[in-house]
Amino acid sequence: MRRPSAGAALAAPAWAWLVLFFVAPVAMVVWFSFGYKPGIFGTHANDILSFDRYGEALSPTFFATFQNTLWVGILGTVLCFLIGAPVAYWMAFKVKPSRRGILIALVLVPFWTNFLVRTIGWQVILAPEGWLSTLLQGIGVLDGPLALMYTRTAVVIGVVYNYLPLMILPLFVAFDRVGPALREASKDLGAGKWTTFFRVTLPLSQPGIIAGVLLVFIPLMGDYITATVLGGAQGNMVGQLVASQFQTAQNWALGSAMAVMLMLVIMLTIGAAAVVIWLATLPFRTRNRLVLGPVDEQVRADASTKAPAEVAS
Repeated sequence: MRRPSAGAALAAPAWAWLVLFFVAPVAMVVWFSFGYKPGIFGTHANDILSFDRYGEALSPTFFATFQNTLWVGILGTVLCFLIGAPVAYWMAFKVKPSRRGILIALVLVPFWTNFLVRTIGWQVILAPEGWLSTLLQGIGVLDGPLALMYTRTAVVIGVVYNYLPLMILPLFVAFDRVGPALREASKDLGAGKWTTFFRVTLPLSQPGIIAGVLLVFIPLMGDYITATVLGGAQGNMVGQLVASQFQTAQNWALGSAMAVMLMLVIMLTIGAAAVVIWLATLPFRTRNRLVLGPVDEQVRADASTKAPAEVAS
């Protein structure tokens, strides 16, 4: 028999890594958020603890940036799902198994390029003097140069492009695990294509959908490269504020408070979305539920005295 301590010993390196590179840094950020900036050349001090930095982070100057970040995060995640779900479904059910490896490799190709280089590529495409602007003016779609750079629309385009593979891959794995047998059984029982998708494929793919949404939404909310390159003043996001407080303003206390507020916004948004989805799907889970009550004793006694054929009838 194996001792319980054996499993704990195997998990010790993972726990040590988690504590050293996640728990400890987050704890330091939370600790710094209760401090203040000691003078021009100081970065942080915690001899006086207060919640003043959180008040500064929620001031009207920064609150609009939090709203913009939440808007970009939710819209970008929804667009990634709406674009990635059909692609993953097509790869899982419509493409021959021998060709799926090539398509998966094509989805992963952007990840082989540096994140910053990919974002700068969109800066070249969306520039007023870029080839896309010239093409649209040449075919008569636009009367003047393309005016997408340094807007929230440009940020949304950039984040959807950068994080779309993180949505496609979990959805593809989830759809592929459903298998054709269950879908064929649903059709044999009289369900159409849409009914099979919404009542069989989609519910069984729920773990992959949750994984894809989390993999996209969480890093997207903290992204500051895309907002810096494509957003400008109109597409400013919280990640830029945190980076500027640590690197430029050297106000680690305020930057830490903004980082903590961003983590809280992410957790509250995910929790609120989970509650809304649970309430929205509650009627579908309870509509076809069959509740069996207690069997009457007299019925049980009568059934025990009858022949099997009578009981069956």
